[in-house]
Amino acid sequence: MKHKIILLYTWLVRSIFFFFPDQPLILRFRGFLYSFAMKECGRNFQVSSDVVLRTLENINCGDDVYLAPGVVINATGIIYIHDQVMVGFNSVLVSGNHSKANGSYRFSSSIPNSIVLRKGSWVGANATVLSGGELPEGCVLGANSVLTKRFVSEDILAGVPAKPIIKS
Repeated sequence: MKHKIILLYTWLVRSIFFFFPDQPLILRFRGFLYSFAMKECGRNFQVSSDVVLRTLENINCGDDVYLAPGVVINATGIIYIHDQVMVGFNSVLVSGNHSKANGSYRFSSSIPNSIVLRKGSWVGANATVLSGGELPEGCVLGANSVLTKRFVSEDILAGVPAKPIIKS
């Protein structure tokens, strides 16, 4: 029941503030309203108008986090977004993998896993971070990339699947 109430609350916040311009004050206020239903949320959480957040109770955000227009976050498992993280236009974070039952993926349950975006990292536009993905501190995930696993000390990751381009 709690999940359904939070889903309704998310829809309400998104619907009411969808037509407000993406100005810093509005971005912060939108983030402030979402923070009530989140597991943890730091200060200055900025959310653009057409961001889609699912399962807010599984999202942990640090300070100074920015979600650009078109971002979709589906938190089946826990998603940790540390301080000073930027998530670029139309990026997708999905912390659950499909499973197969009776030869079909349609009606089988999701397998949750975590996603971690460490301090100061940046997810480029149109990038996808999948279940089990971990972006190191101060790292960039290039535009149109797909992060599928944990990395430790890279500076830039890019490609499908993401690979180190520049190491520390």
